[in-house]
Amino acid sequence: MLVYIHVPFCRTRCRYCAFHSIPLGRGVEAAGSPVVRDYVDTLLLELAHWGDRFGGSEVQSVFFGGGTPSLLPPRIVGIVLERLARYFRLAPKAEITLEANPESLRGRDSVPRYLSAGVNRLSIGIQSLDETMLRTLGRPHKAQDSLHVAFAAREAGCANISVDLMWGLPGQSVRQWLQTLKDVARMEPNHISAYGLTLEPGTPLELDCEEGRLTLPPERDQNIMFMEGAAFLEERGYLHYEISNFARMGFQCRHNMGYWEGADYLGLGPSATSTMLGRRWTNPASQQAWHARTRQGSLDQEAEKLTPRLRVLELIMLRLRTARGLRLKAYRELTGRDFLRDHQRLIQALHENGLIRIRHGYLRLTRSGMLVSNSILANLFERTENALKQPLPPGTSPLPASLTAEDGPEVQAVVWPSA
Repeated sequence: MLVYIHVPFCRTRCRYCAFHSIPLGRGVEAAGSPVVRDYVDTLLLELAHWGDRFGGSEVQSVFFGGGTPSLLPPRIVGIVLERLARYFRLAPKAEITLEANPESLRGRDSVPRYLSAGVNRLSIGIQSLDETMLRTLGRPHKAQDSLHVAFAAREAGCANISVDLMWGLPGQSVRQWLQTLKDVARMEPNHISAYGLTLEPGTPLELDCEEGRLTLPPERDQNIMFMEGAAFLEERGYLHYEISNFARMGFQCRHNMGYWEGADYLGLGPSATSTMLGRRWTNPASQQAWHARTRQGSLDQEAEKLTPRLRVLELIMLRLRTARGLRLKAYRELTGRDFLRDHQRLIQALHENGLIRIRHGYLRLTRSGMLVSNSILANLFERTENALKQPLPPGTSPLPASLTAEDGPEVQAVVWPSA
């Protein structure tokens, strides 16, 4: 089981952000804020509630996300982890991640105190090392803060450091993006998340672009940023293990890998989503409503049951985000159907265009395929939904011999050259 803890507080709201967050304002100490104290009280109450329901389950990873979780004092993080360990069984080598903004870790003793509280992985939201772009994004830190925090984390003995970056920013050139990657690689993080900017509806950044005050890089340049950026990181020893994620060997984010592999996860805090035992629910975004539901013990009263159709579509979507890809046998186990037969024409076209590879019973996107993954997934979803409406043919004609090869019991796989 995975545990996600949403900490909704930020100093200021970034101009691209659509996540649920509560700006505290500059100069406000989170420890003394009434809204933060109420949040912590409700969070501990929610933990107790789920402890009664799922107590004793083993927790493989804990992820403090936000918002800016590093606004919570280390002492509070330690209390939450201690309480969690009281209700659940923390795995001996559980991954405990804290998302942090550089400006929130300026204090010399901040990182050591979080490590002492139980955190063993830091995810630092750098986003850019260009001062102009940081201002465009509405980030509250400076590039120098990022360099300081990375050094301080290493000095404190943090053995697992991840950094978040964004590409495709307004006014950004391919050269600037590749220079950012070179500068970050010199910091030697264990993990790098590199996300293409998405203009979320209703955000100030979307409005600026719509009204012409800012301009995104041309699509061709964004494609080059993704392709050349990924190639550069792999040359520096970072495995491209998911569309937006790169890691040194052994440092893949176990928490996110759990999501992509379909593990159960418990979400705590306002707006957090849970998927447990085939049911899914989302906490209210309003802290007041979340508090009321927690006191009533009714957080999952509107839970939806994951239908077979939804489970199949999520299997395809989540597994194809990863470098390993979709295990064809998993599709057969859920549907009783043959994935390659259901999608024969599309698979042939994707292969001919160098967008997929199938080996050893797994279908995966090539790097070019990852670049257009949204389009590929939309096509797969439509065809999968149509296929699921059809009865299982008892004696369907086999795929052309040139496309089939046995790859283990009951698994047919197309064998094409690896990428």
